[in-house]
Amino acid sequence: MKILMVSIPSLHFFRWTSQLQDAGHEVYWFDITGMSKPVERIGWVIQKTDWKLRWSYPGRVFLKKNFPQIYNRIQKINKRNTEKVFEEYLNKIKPDVVHSFALYLSCSPIIGVMEKYPTQKWIYSSWGSDLYYFQNDSNYLRDIKRVLPRINYLFTDCKRDYGIAQRYGFNGAFFGVFPGGGGFDIERMTNYKIPNNKRKIILIKGFQGRSGRVIPVLNAIKQLQEQLYNFEIVVFGADDEVFAFIADSELQSWENFKVLGKIVREELIQLMGKSRLYIGNSNSDGIPNTLLESICMDVFPIQSNPGGATAEIIKNGVNGFLIENCENVEEIKGTITLFFKNKYLIESAINHNFIHIIPSLGCQYLKHEVLTKYDNI
Repeated sequence: MKILMVSIPSLHFFRWTSQLQDAGHEVYWFDITGMSKPVERIGWVIQKTDWKLRWSYPGRVFLKKNFPQIYNRIQKINKRNTEKVFEEYLNKIKPDVVHSFALYLSCSPIIGVMEKYPTQKWIYSSWGSDLYYFQNDSNYLRDIKRVLPRINYLFTDCKRDYGIAQRYGFNGAFFGVFPGGGGFDIERMTNYKIPNNKRKIILIKGFQGRSGRVIPVLNAIKQLQEQLYNFEIVVFGADDEVFAFIADSELQSWENFKVLGKIVREELIQLMGKSRLYIGNSNSDGIPNTLLESICMDVFPIQSNPGGATAEIIKNGVNGFLIENCENVEEIKGTITLFFKNKYLIESAINHNFIHIIPSLGCQYLKHEVLTKYDNI
């Protein structure tokens, strides 16, 4: 079968696509940004990249930085039309199915073309905040209501988003709930685990911005210094806003507190292998991949629960704790305090996840399930 993938160049997309290698399909990738170079990681895929600009002229970056108005005028002429380029590529490839990843990134830009070819089969993979967050913006909601009735097949990363998709017009075949980047190499990840009784790290996802809500977590942490003195607190993925907040708080002087910016996935997995507790907090997401990775690494999870998505994985007080109000510092503080009061629960939660959750997250298991879905088209 010919499969035409449409996506931005992202780790989730590359990991998902890797599941199709050597599966007997002819796979193409249309880079919706049109700006990336061919990606070696998926070198076996036929790639349509670096198509957006007619001319990559000398001094373009300098002009963009120093004379943005002139640059923007030139770009109106220099940029190729996404729909036109995609339609030409679609007619050249003649795929059996088109697979778009993220609605506002890879469905909306080509909906005009897909409506012109109503018999062309189309898969949509919903990621994270794709439907839950953007349904609240009238412009995005307009696109959601236009795209979903045209979609034939749907993958989501949580059950919640299947219900949202149905509400806004999806009536095709639901392929099920899968992590956005496919499964995890549990055997390799196990090499980074140290015994739980030797773990001393409390690991905190440091996202703020549009949906991340690490600052309420840090405000809660500030009130728990006595309980935390025996742990190393590590914040990862922090942006400028978070660094500024920490620099202006007493956390800056804590000897057991460390903040990191963007780190590579391998470094994150190594940190998780030394962590006792993982905390992730946001106002919108599906099932966060970092949550699933922490579970695979035998870390006790505390995670926000936007729209009830996280509750599909974590049963509150059984295999982790849920944060229901991501802005409520007192709730977050109380939830973290429960972690210190329930040593037996921590061990039983890790055992529960080992038996009931981790086996369904392995890359080989999920690859088989995903390939079966493609074969059913």
